[in-house]
Amino acid sequence: MAQKPTIPKGTRDFIPLEATRRNYIFDTIKRIFTLYGYAPIETPAMENLSTLLGKYGDEGDKLLFKILNSGDFLSGTDPAALSQMGSGSAALKICEKGLRYDLTVPFARFVVQRQNELVFPFKRYQLQPVWRADRPQKGRYREFYQCDVDVIGSDSLLYELELLQIVDDVFNAFGIKVCMYVNHRKVLSGIAEMIGRPDMLTAITIAMDKFDKVGIEAVESEFLERGLESEAVEKLRPILTFTGNTEEKIALIEQHLSETETGMTGVAELKTLFGLFSQVGMTQQITLDLSLARGLSYYTGAIFEVKALDFEMGSICGGGRYDNLTGVFGLPGMSGVGISFGADRIYDVLLGLDKFPSTTNEAPKVLFMNLGKEESTFALSCLKQLRASGIPSELYPDHTKMKKQFDYADKRGIPFVAIIGEEELRQGVVALKNLATGAQQSCSPTDIESILKG
Repeated sequence: MAQKPTIPKGTRDFIPLEATRRNYIFDTIKRIFTLYGYAPIETPAMENLSTLLGKYGDEGDKLLFKILNSGDFLSGTDPAALSQMGSGSAALKICEKGLRYDLTVPFARFVVQRQNELVFPFKRYQLQPVWRADRPQKGRYREFYQCDVDVIGSDSLLYELELLQIVDDVFNAFGIKVCMYVNHRKVLSGIAEMIGRPDMLTAITIAMDKFDKVGIEAVESEFLERGLESEAVEKLRPILTFTGNTEEKIALIEQHLSETETGMTGVAELKTLFGLFSQVGMTQQITLDLSLARGLSYYTGAIFEVKALDFEMGSICGGGRYDNLTGVFGLPGMSGVGISFGADRIYDVLLGLDKFPSTTNEAPKVLFMNLGKEESTFALSCLKQLRASGIPSELYPDHTKMKKQFDYADKRGIPFVAIIGEEELRQGVVALKNLATGAQQSCSPTDIESILKG
């Protein structure tokens, strides 16, 4: 007996209804991206490992899916030497490519390669899958879609404002209540300087980024495990646990970071940003979160994270400012900022809150019953007219029992069936039946169009 096929953990198939709902998410997001002047691009699923490694920090590098070299991947290597290496070093000897971890680093590579073809500031959006060798769990997959929107070639804070306006519009369109959390990497750098450990910025931010998941005690324990002195941990506690409003938080951090130039630069930008948010008005909640760190090491300025308020889920959107990303590819001085929408998590939130429109149904609007050759020929002419008007419709393929055809329509969720029998064929009309109400009426092909559109 053949073994039942499976798919890798952390990946999924999508039935037609699920795929249609996902397309609703993609189409809504693309529509709003386009309204703000962003243009689409695409990049390959795989990149050279040299492009990916070192851009996400040590923890991110561990989650890269590496691809074995084509052909004899052991060619030119010493198997004995490989066995003595660590797994990471050995992988680099037999793998030159990897699946992309996100869309931002490939975007930076794209900009550097095609800089002479682009107009700056360059505004792009990209909706494609990414892969991470993570432990699968609720809302976390190994293959998932990101919907990224970025602008590169300007350090204007107006783009941070624009991106959060996009976030506001997207989740208003979905009918999801969210909170947009904002912080600044320069503030985090200032905090590290303030406690006397600028050398531990990465370790501090990795631990801080877990604050909302594990709480203050677990974060402080991790600080100590990573080598932070207890005195430094004491200095961090009031910053992490402060619960005032945004103005009070800015005043607090300004007081603590008054002696650090980097930190005060971050504070000044946060003041400007929240002033802009106030000027334009935001429908969704927006707040300063001093524990927000965004673990990716390429962020250098404002950072963002978005969470649903009425559904238990991790971050469904996040991003920030990156000043140096293209510099590692040989194009320094090209500042950028972007946000990524997690389509898969947004799907789970929409489903959990029953927010998908009833129109996100993959089924046709009407099924024409197959009652014979002449009847089907007439049905085909009706179908052509309906499809030309943008009404999804189909003809049952076989001349079989009507019960079977009705069952097919019911299981597909098709709301109407069109019946053409001998009498309808003689009169040139169609009997249109609403399966939800049971009501049936005789009408011309043109009338069918009006009814189904109505």
